[in-house]
This record gives sequence, structure tokens and C-alpha cells, in this order.
Amino acid sequence: MTTEKLTRRLSAILSADVEGYSLLMRDDEEATVHTLTTYRKAMTHLINQYRGRVVDSPGDNILAEFTSVVDAVNCGVELQRELAERNAELRENRRMQFRIGINLGDVIEEGERIYGDGVNIAARMESLAKAGEICISGTVYDAVEAKIGLEYEYLGEQELKNIDKPVRSYRVLSLPGAAAYRVVKAKRAVGKTWRNVVVAIVFVLLVGAAFTVWHFYFSTSHISEDVASVEKVAVSLPEKPSIVVLPFANMSEDPKQELFSDGITEDIITDLSKVSGLFVIASNSSFSYKGKQVNVQDVAKDLGVRCVLQGSVRRSENSLRVTAQLIDAETGDHLWAERYDCEIKDIFSVQDQVTQKVVSELAVTLKASEAERLYRKHTENIEAYDLYLRIIRECWPPKKECHLKAIELSKRVIELDPKFGGGYQLLSYLLSAGVRFGLSTSPSEDVEKALELAQQAVSVDDAFAPSYFSLASAYLMKRQHEDALAAASEAVRIEPGGYDSNMYLGFYLHWLGRGEEAVNALKKAQQLNPKYLSDRVPWIMDFMGMAFFTASRYEESIATWKQVLDRFGPLELREGFLTAAYSELGRDDEAKEMAQQLLKRHPNFSLSSWKYARAYKNPEDTERLLNALRKAGLPE
Repeated sequence: MTTEKLTRRLSAILSADVEGYSLLMRDDEEATVHTLTTYRKAMTHLINQYRGRVVDSPGDNILAEFTSVVDAVNCGVELQRELAERNAELRENRRMQFRIGINLGDVIEEGERIYGDGVNIAARMESLAKAGEICISGTVYDAVEAKIGLEYEYLGEQELKNIDKPVRSYRVLSLPGAAAYRVVKAKRAVGKTWRNVVVAIVFVLLVGAAFTVWHFYFSTSHISEDVASVEKVAVSLPEKPSIVVLPFANMSEDPKQELFSDGITEDIITDLSKVSGLFVIASNSSFSYKGKQVNVQDVAKDLGVRCVLQGSVRRSENSLRVTAQLIDAETGDHLWAERYDCEIKDIFSVQDQVTQKVVSELAVTLKASEAERLYRKHTENIEAYDLYLRIIRECWPPKKECHLKAIELSKRVIELDPKFGGGYQLLSYLLSAGVRFGLSTSPSEDVEKALELAQQAVSVDDAFAPSYFSLASAYLMKRQHEDALAAASEAVRIEPGGYDSNMYLGFYLHWLGRGEEAVNALKKAQQLNPKYLSDRVPWIMDFMGMAFFTASRYEESIATWKQVLDRFGPLELREGFLTAAYSELGRDDEAKEMAQQLLKRHPNFSLSSWKYARAYKNPEDTERLLNALRKAGLPE
């Protein structure tokens, strides 16, 4: 007979049980057992999704263990949301409400079982919670307080049964989803006629409230002219079918696979953006929800879309499991859900199937050219694909410390798969951007090489929109403005609903002096990315500030530049264009003050060396900008 060795480890423990379980059993044993069995399956599924494991489930209790305390709390929140939704379908006297307690502590492992104070404190936290609540210990609070966007109520030092010392305890507040789902389910039970009446009443009330707000604010001087034009406006549903693809969760044991699951999400967004009949939220906005527990209805309302696509990715050696579900956020209904088990090499086929199903479910009519582009494969070499994603994540936008490394890695992508346009495209962009950002040691050679590589990328895959971004960038560096615009326009033709494609179109229109068209393209890009103000790199705002100037909309240019400067800090580009906009409006004192700030930060600044003034195609646009800067006192 052998004795299994006991081991210790630090774990996050979640303990849950049903409040009023005995009363439910007394009223209807069979119904209670059926509900408990159904709920336990759903809870086990969620625990597995959050990388936990169910250790035991005696009676009405579930004990689960997590290696990550963040996962444990996020799972607890999602469990309460899921249970609230399910309870909304039941009569009030048959609802099964769980209390949840979570602790981070030392446990003893024996086989599949765990013991010790780490487990006991989790059970005591559970007893502090009321129905539908979560209570956590101080060790959990300290670990997650700054990492999860929740609120907490301090319960003080609690004396717990069979625990030697008092335990600092907290109640988790504002659990997302529970109340919302009760409201949604209650509404769903009511007839359409009554719902329409309610909607009409609410609409009237909102109109009245809106008029009151308008009268108070807009009839007085409460709005600053410098920010009015760039403040976030209310997001409303577009006329065409609309969707946001939330970041697919990485369910792999290896956290390094996060990049792979993000890449799948990005690819699906890109493919859907090729469909002109769809309104697709940019990844810049959808990824702002990454790692957060969200209510899909709140997300949809926040972004102004009707549908939400969620999913997960589990990668293990050469096998892959992808799950996806499409939700109508207005009704809460699941329109479609599927699980795909395949080999890694078939991932692009799975992405095609997901995209095709979304288009089908939303009843979008594809143009012939869109149908052809939609199912293109860019590479079947997973190593090349992984490396391509890694370069974009780690070395973009170009920065001095990793620029040369990114160039070498891009060459490696080409070696791994010469038929993958992404390698050529990325290397081309790195070379031309290196010249633009002052990272190149041989600018002329790099520009010529960038153009050659971009043309090669297009010849390898003429349906890959980023290749045209690289081509446009190289053409602009050679001052071939019309060619740059033609390349950017082709990217929009491939991805009419793409954020990047519309943003770069605006950028190139601006340098051709077509300011109003540039503003329109950039505004479309902003609609596709409602959270553009939170972007890590504020290119859309920089482009918009320049486009407003080119369109002679100086007030709006000033408002945009001031907002960019406040949020992201000074750059020569921003201070130069803001100085010129002040000067064009005759606000000479402000123009001179900004000019002095620019010179203080850039003592060697001169009009003859300022590259942005020379980037315009038309001499008259260049002279307008330079004359405005001269008027502000900047040196030749």
C-alpha cells in the first residue's frame, strides 16, 4: 500500500451554495434537483472557461480552485450574472440563488482534494454573502482591487468559525448584468403592444429631458468653443446591420497563446469589414473590453451596434478548439453558436466559417467581389502567422529600441512563407515609417526598397488591404501623391468598413489638399472606432487636426489639437499646426505663445527644415501653412 505525498500550494478558492436550499427541497424536491443539476452544469462550464476546476460538489455546494485570483473573481461575477439570467425565467418562489465566497490562501493537496484554512476561509466568506452576492477575503481584495473594475464594501475584521484570527472581508458591489438581465427577462414576458407603449412613453420623457438639457446648456455659454466639435457624441444604431467582435478569450494553458487568440479576433473583424452591407466596430474599440467582465447589452449600447460576437480559443500543440456565439444585444437572444475542433493548420478555414455564418445570420447580401475576397487565405504557415502577429504587437508603431529587430523578424516571415503578402507588407511599412520617424540610416535606399516590397506584397495577394497601406506610404515618401491616394482608395475598396482603411484614406486626401473629403473619411473612421480617444497612438486625432486645417476649418482644428495635446502631450507636428491655426484665425497672441513653446522644446526648429510643410502636393497649401507660421514669428 502506498501513501500519496501531501503537497502545499497557494490557490484561489471559490465556494458557492444555495440560499434557502432546504426550503426549496421541501416545496418541490424533483424540481429543485432538476434546477440544481442544470445550474451546476452551467457553473462548471464557466469555471472551466476561467481556467478553474471543480474540486467537489456535495449537496448544494460547489468548491472550485483557480491558479489566478483574478480569474476566480471574474468567474464569480460571471456566475452571478449567468444565474441571474436563468432565475429570471423561473417563478420567484422557485429561483435558486447562490452565495459565493472567494479566498486566496495556502491549501494542502491530497490527490484531487484540497484542505486547509485556504478552503475554510472561502467557505466562511460564502456564509457572509447574501443571495446573489460575492464576499471576498482581504487577500483577494489586495490582489484584484486595482485590476478589476468593480466596487467593494468593506465589512471589517470578521470573526470566523474555527479560524484563529479575524479576517478582513469585503462585499463585491455593482455586479454587472444581474439587474439588467432581470429587467430584460421581465420585459420579454410582456406583449409587444405593451412594450411599444412603454417605449413611446420613455421616448417622450427622453425628448423632454433632452430639451431641458439643451435649453440650459446651449442657450448659455457653458460649452467651450475649443472642445465642442470633438466631444464624444451619442452613439446611435446605424441603418445597416451592425456588430462588434469582442476579443476571443484565450483558454489555452499557455498565456503566450493570448497573441494567437487576439490574432483570430483581428482577422474576423478584418474579414467582416470587407462586407459593405455591414457596420463593424474596429478592433481598437472592441479590444478596450479585453479582460473585463461585460454585459453584452451594455457593450452594444456603448458602441451603437445591434449584435455581439463572442468566442474563445484553446490551442494545444497541433490541435485547436474555437467556440463562437452571435448575440442579438437588443433582445438578448443567441442567434447562433458553434464549436469547432480542428488542427492548427485549419484555423483560417474556421475563421471563414465563422465569418460566413455571421453574414448569413444577419441576412447581409454579398456582392460578387466581396464573396471572393471574404474567403481568401493569406498563409497556411502557422509559424509565419504567429511571427507576423508578434511583430505587430511588440514593435508597432516603430520605435528605436526594436526597429532593427522588427525588420529582421519581417524578413524571417518572408523566408517562412514567400507566398504570404504580410511579410512583404510589414517589412515595406517598417522601412518607409523608419524614414518618416527618423529611424533610417539610409533614407533614399529604404524608400526605394519599401516601394519594391509593397508592390511585391500586392502581386502575392491583391486582396490584402494592409499591402496597399504600405504601397501608399512608400508613394507618399516619393512625393507621388496621386499614386498614394490610388493605393489608399484600393484598400477602402477591399475593406469598405475598415477603420484603418478609412483613416489612411483621410490622411492621404489631406496631403492632396482635399480637406473636406479627408474630414469625411476620418469621421467615418471615428464612427467605426467610437473609443478612438482611448487609442494608445492618437493617429486619428492627429490626422483630423491636419484635415480640419487643410479644409480651412480652423476652430475645429484648434479644438482637436488642444484635445490631443491635453491627452497625449506635445509633438512638433501638433504644436506647429496649432500655431498655424491660431495664426489663420487672427488669434495672434495665442499663435505667438504657442510658437514660443514650440521653440523652447525644439530650439533648432526652422520653416525650411520642417518636413510636414513640404509633404503637401500643392504649393499653395504649403505656402498657406508656412505663411501662418511666419506670422507667428517662427524662424526661416
